[in-house]
Amino acid sequence: MPIIKSARKRVKVAAKQSANNAKTKRSMREAIKAFQAALTTKKDTTKLQANAFSAIDTAVKKNIVSKNRAARKKKQLNTASKATGTTKPGVKVA
Repeated sequence: MPIIKSARKRVKVAAKQSANNAKTKRSMREAIKAFQAALTTKKDTTKLQANAFSAIDTAVKKNIVSKNRAARKKKQLNTASKATGTTKPGVKVA
């Protein structure tokens, strides 16, 4: 355990931020898994795709994943969606 007061504070802050980052990363992974599960069942995935994209964008905004990784993930999800034909093109999700 650190002795200096500022070092003790940094330990607390780092632990708190680590927990927040883990929560954001977990919600991103859950959204992606839900989307991929819906793809296998051939259900309409328009809303799930929007949720997955939103979770990925949130992780980028919080600097948890890089822009390039996010772009690659979104492209992979979009390609999979087009291949199965489960997303309605041109439909906006509110």
